[in-house]
Amino acid sequence: MSEEQEGQVPQNPQSDQQSQQSFNQGAPFPPQGGGFGFGGMQQALPNATAVLVLGILSIVTCCCFYGIISLILGIIAVILSKKDMALYFANAGMYTEGSYKNLKAGRVCAIIGLVFSAIIIITCIIVVAIFGVDMLRDQEAMKEWILQMQNQ
Repeated sequence: MSEEQEGQVPQNPQSDQQSQQSFNQGAPFPPQGGGFGFGGMQQALPNATAVLVLGILSIVTCCCFYGIISLILGIIAVILSKKDMALYFANAGMYTEGSYKNLKAGRVCAIIGLVFSAIIIITCIIVVAIFGVDMLRDQEAMKEWILQMQNQ
C-alpha cells in the first residue's frame, strides 16, 4: 500500500447506493420533520417563553413609572409573538403545540398589559390637564381645590 492509502478506509460505491435505497424504500413521502434532519422531533418556538414572561411582566408593572415600563414590555412581547406566529404558521408540524399555547397566552397577557398601561397613561394626562403641573407639586393647593369642589 502507498502512503496516501494507509489512513483511508476503502469505499464501496455499491454499499452507499444500497443504504440510500433502503432508507427510502417503500416510503412515498419524505421523512417526518420536512426532511430537514429533525427526524420528526418537534421543537419549541424560539420566543414563546420570552413572550409569556414579558406579557406577565407587562401586567405586573402597569402601575410602575406611570405605565411606561408596561407599555415597553407589552410592545416587545407583541412584536416577538407576531414573529413566532409567522414561524408557526409557516411550518406548524415542526413546533410543539404547548409552545404555541404559551405564545398565545403571552400575547393575551401583553395585550392586557398594553390596555392597562394605556388607561394609566391617559389618566395621568387627564389629571395633568385638569390640575396642571404646579397644582400637582403643591399638596396644600390641591387640598384647597378639592375642598372647594366639595363645598359647591
